[in-house]
Order: sequence, then structure tokens, then C-alpha cells
Amino acid sequence: MVRVLEVFRRLASINTRTGRMGVVDPLWGTTTVGISCTDGVVLASDTRVVQGYYFIAHKRGKKILKIDDYIAATISGGVADAQALISSLQWEARSYKLERGVNMPVKAAANIASIILSSTRMAPLYIQLIIGGYDREGASLYVLDPLGGFSKEVFVGSGSGSPVALGYLEAELKPPVSVQDAIPIAVKSILAAMQRDTATGNDFEVMVVDSKGCRELSLEEKTRLTGLR
Repeated sequence: MVRVLEVFRRLASINTRTGRMGVVDPLWGTTTVGISCTDGVVLASDTRVVQGYYFIAHKRGKKILKIDDYIAATISGGVADAQALISSLQWEARSYKLERGVNMPVKAAANIASIILSSTRMAPLYIQLIIGGYDREGASLYVLDPLGGFSKEVFVGSGSGSPVALGYLEAELKPPVSVQDAIPIAVKSILAAMQRDTATGNDFEVMVVDSKGCRELSLEEKTRLTGLR
């Protein structure tokens, strides 16, 4: 953990020298959502990667990433910052399992991410994370802001299209729900954001994290959900 913090402090130093000190970019060109269910967590996102709001840099960007076999995260904001943070969390999760012989709890992963983000608050990383997973206490879901603040949620969204997605979730989601019931609601919230947010689009991805681990929906499963492919 000390080595990880040192890397991010050096990154913060570079960001300060290059003019990023104390500035948080308000634009998050994506849409991701998370739903905590009775038997697991559902994470969903679009796949469009943008530079600004007007140029599509990639049509198949991966925004749902595994931290370990039972924890995953969605990313929005700066890709480089997000990849660096996720890599650090993956390293911490592996170290935790090697030292203790058990998987890292979901809250521990959120706490470590919070410490890293807080340590760079003078030159914030341009990211927002949703971390969800399944451990001995069951399913849980956390959202983190660029300065390290985090909270446990039942459902949450991030990115530029999140107001549309969250509006849909507020109207349609009636907790508590099962993973099976939550998947189509999560997908429809992403599809709704695609209709109204120019930085959200192209395709969607869904990952389920439950007692069996992390699993991405296949193309056939997505086809059945949308009826469009």
C-alpha cells in the first residue's frame, strides 16, 4: 500500500507542475450504472470512448473491469487515471489474498481506492468509480468521487449520461431485487442514456458479480435482452 501511494504522489506532483492542481474536469463522457441485489451486483455501461463531447475515439471501450474474482468496478473520466487506479487495486487484492488466504472484502477495496484518491486531492485524478462485489457479508456497492469520498448505495450511476440513467432507475427499480430482475432494468437505463447523451453510445456491457464470481453477459444474452441484434 505504501508503494502504491508513493506512485500516486509522484503522479500528483507531475499533475501539479503541468497545471492540473486543484482542478476537477466536470465532463464525464460515458454512462455506467450499478445495482446491488439480494444475490449479487449488476454493473452495466456503454462502450463509447470520447475525446471531449464531439469526437468518438473508440467504439468498443471497456469500462467494467475486474479487481479480483469477486469484485469489479466501472470507470468514468480519464482513461489513463482510471487504468492506473484499477491496476493498483488489482495488485492490492492479490496481495491481500496471498497474505490472508481469503479474498479482499468489497468495502476494503473501496477504502483503498478512497485513500489513493484522497492522497492526490491537490491534483485530483479525473475519475469516478463504482465498485461492486460479493463477499462473506453478501453483495455491496460503493461509489467514489475524485477526491476520495465514498458511500454505500443500492443503485448508482456515473458519467455524463447518468442523470438519464438514474431517472430511469428511480422510476423502474423497486428494491430489493434479484440479479435476474435487475439485469434488464440496468440495460434499459443505459439504452435510455444512449438516446439523450451524445457521449454515450455504440453498445453496452453487463457484468454480474455473485457467489460464483464475476461474469460478463454474452452476445447471445445481450441479443435476447434488446431484441435488436
